[in-house]
Amino acid sequence: MARRDLTGAVDFAVLEAMTGGMDDITEEVLGLFAQQAALWAPMLDPTFEGWRDAVHTIRGAGAGIGAHELATVCQSVEHGEQALAAVGLERVKTALDAALADVAAYRHELMLRGLKG
Repeated sequence: MARRDLTGAVDFAVLEAMTGGMDDITEEVLGLFAQQAALWAPMLDPTFEGWRDAVHTIRGAGAGIGAHELATVCQSVEHGEQALAAVGLERVKTALDAALADVAAYRHELMLRGLKG
C-alpha cells in the first residue's frame, strides 16, 4: 500500500497544514485516529445507546484529518431519525473504512520517506 492507493477519502493537505508538514507529528495524529477508530467502530450499532456520541466523535476526528466525506456522513446520521439509524450507520462504517484505507496508505508512504532519510 502506498500513496498511489489513495482514494481521496482524506484530504491530507488539511492534516499537513495542521501539523506544519512535520511527518512525525502527522504519523502520530494518523496513528491516534486509527486507534480511536478501532474503539469507536463497535459503537456504530443502532442498538447501542451511545451510537450518536460515537458518530459525533468520529465526525470531529474525521474533519480534523481532512476526511470530509466521513464528517459529512456523520453529521447527517448523527442528527437523523432513530428509525433510519441502521442504514445511516452502515454509511458511516463505509466512509470510515474508506478513510482508514487512505490513512493506512498515507502512513505507509510516511514510513517509506522515513527510511529514505
